Amino acid sequence: MIYKGLTKRKKLRAFLLISFLFFTSYLTSKTFKKVYSKDIILFGSDLFTNKDILNNSSLNLPTRLIFVKTKYLERELKKKLSLQNVSVNRQIFPFGLKIIIKTRTPIAYAEKILDGKKIIGFVDENGFFINEQYSDIENMKQLSIRVIGWKENFKETLSKILKSQKNNDVEFLTVNFSPSGFLTLEEKNLKKIFLGINPKIIKTQLQMICDIKNQISDKNLLEKIDNIDLTDPNNPKIKVFKP
Repeated sequence: MIYKGLTKRKKLRAFLLISFLFFTSYLTSKTFKKVYSKDIILFGSDLFTNKDILNNSSLNLPTRLIFVKTKYLERELKKKLSLQNVSVNRQIFPFGLKIIIKTRTPIAYAEKILDGKKIIGFVDENGFFINEQYSDIENMKQLSIRVIGWKENFKETLSKILKSQKNNDVEFLTVNFSPSGFLTLEEKNLKKIFLGINPKIIKTQLQMICDIKNQISDKNLLEKIDNIDLTDPNNPKIKVFKP
């Protein structure tokens, strides 16, 4: 017998060593096993399928589990699917790729131009664009804000506009970026508001909008407003309808 003459302690050590080597060999063989589409395990959202993962990433299956670049895949999916967060993990038990998805919450309708075509979708409060097919709005309230002319470099400004409504009495209906970046808002009572092309003063402009609305409480006076020009915060202009 192979363990004859050994002490119980030595027998146990030998057993543990053999078990460790066997288990390590088993794990190694699993990590080199090929991953197929059916081995993608999705959690967190039922909006996406394995096909969506493959169509929106450079993941080319079948490939060996150990060769899947998880961090690179996370960055691809987060950007292309407009996700708030995504986690990709190689998994042995059960075997496959475990992908945990956290979607963004739409708070406004939006449209952008891509390759000369109008793309319809939504934006979240941080200004990220969400493609229509990847938006779960069935159980949400009817959205009242529309963003026109969305671009990547407008996200920060847009986020400040959308978040400014939380603690103020303003209610924006439209956020419109022209192709050149000229920003125009439409507020429920103040109507059209021109803000211009300087994103550095957006915080000041938003505070002025709130102050103007709080100061003009007379409904009859509000109805007379045609537009407000805040492109120069030091020289605000309010245009009213002539009687």
